[in-house]
Amino acid sequence: MTLLQLKAVGHVYLGRAVLEQVSFDVVQGEMVALVGPSGCGKSTLAQIAAGLIIPRHGEVARGYSRCAFVFQEPRLLPWATVEANVALGLSGLPFARSERRAKIAAACHQVALEESDWHKFPSQLSGGMRQRTALARALVGEPDFLYFDEPFTALDAALRRRMQDLVVATVLDNGKGGLFITHDIHEALRICHRIAVLDRHGQGILDCVTVPERPGNRSEEMIFETARRLISDHPLFAVVEEHDERRLA
Repeated sequence: MTLLQLKAVGHVYLGRAVLEQVSFDVVQGEMVALVGPSGCGKSTLAQIAAGLIIPRHGEVARGYSRCAFVFQEPRLLPWATVEANVALGLSGLPFARSERRAKIAAACHQVALEESDWHKFPSQLSGGMRQRTALARALVGEPDFLYFDEPFTALDAALRRRMQDLVVATVLDNGKGGLFITHDIHEALRICHRIAVLDRHGQGILDCVTVPERPGNRSEEMIFETARRLISDHPLFAVVEEHDERRLA
């Protein structure tokens, strides 16, 4: 079952074409990574796919019932506690009060938020904790499609790996689908089934590479070797070098 399909999507911003003839799809139980250099339109494309931006032309078909979006910034309500921010993910869903509390608690535990932090406000949280709150907000309503726009850049390596594993389990174990934007080819290889490369100027998908083995079952050696081979043998994956430069700057 196809959960998301984009056909010849294009968009113009301030009179300049930022996307043109972009087509790809995501099927049920699949996570697709979207990579490309900064400024090529990845975030815009994800927001078009999610219905947050109306494209200038092209078609977007959504086969899912409900989706959630995790942005680069947490985008939490500053006057609301962690619990209240996570509860926003349940807005409009018919759960009793006790069920809501249980779901909020489960989502907070999933992203490693301690109970002592649930009553804190965003200003009292570290950047990583704010991002994990945003992830809990996305997961709490159990949407059948998830959009991720570089959500783990504020996390340390160990916690980032734990959140990546959570994304894999959420999609694979529950038959959901997802689109994951990243600059990190190792992250893409760890959690995604396919990696789509967006043109530097947003002029379509240059290639879509299927990654061997199932996400969650890939060894670190396999991930490292596949990344090395893609970067050295496939010129389209030179975008990974840009990510490394930004991280080291």
